[in-house]
Amino acid sequence: MASPDLKPSDTLQRRGLMLILSSPSGAGKTTISRMLLEADDEICLSVSVTTRPKRPGEVDGKDYIFVDQAEFDRMVEDDHFLEWAPVFGYCYGTPKAQVKAGLREGQDFLFDIDWQGTQQLYQKLEIDVVRVFLLPPSIDELRRRLTGRGTDSADVIARRMERARAEISHWDGYDYVVVNDDIGHCFDKVREILHAERMKRARQTGLIGFVRELMRD
Repeated sequence: MASPDLKPSDTLQRRGLMLILSSPSGAGKTTISRMLLEADDEICLSVSVTTRPKRPGEVDGKDYIFVDQAEFDRMVEDDHFLEWAPVFGYCYGTPKAQVKAGLREGQDFLFDIDWQGTQQLYQKLEIDVVRVFLLPPSIDELRRRLTGRGTDSADVIARRMERARAEISHWDGYDYVVVNDDIGHCFDKVREILHAERMKRARQTGLIGFVRELMRD
């Protein structure tokens, strides 16, 4: 008979995954990321190392790990990162050790990174990576959202729009593409993707032992 100590089939031991959310600035990845972290206890935000100055309210080690450029360069030289990239004059990188250890323990990680970082992660840990790209419903709507923030100058918005077009051109490098025309519907679709990916056979590391016990019954 099957061992009474085995967990139910929907909570079998599994390997964690790396859920990447990418989008042009203003297309909703930050909002969707926050909603996902609030709604799902099994996923946590991957904390990046950055050379960007700390903003008011940010906590070192929680929001980002803040370092100077010399320290960041040393970490690159020591192969400390899974991926890293310069963005708007500052550098951002994903620490390797903590992510790999978490994946082995079944921890899911959420990444809010661009297509360059996505490509680097996929090349190194392909089987663990789930790539989701969020598209705005239109370029005009994207510009309206960026302008509506009231935090950027016209010059900065123009640069963000130029970068947005470049990022959108890489949409076909993702596993899933979701149009964010409604934040609630977009969130629901991203959660569906996450749930389905968790159930993939390759990630259910506890299945072999569970099935062997079933066959002994």
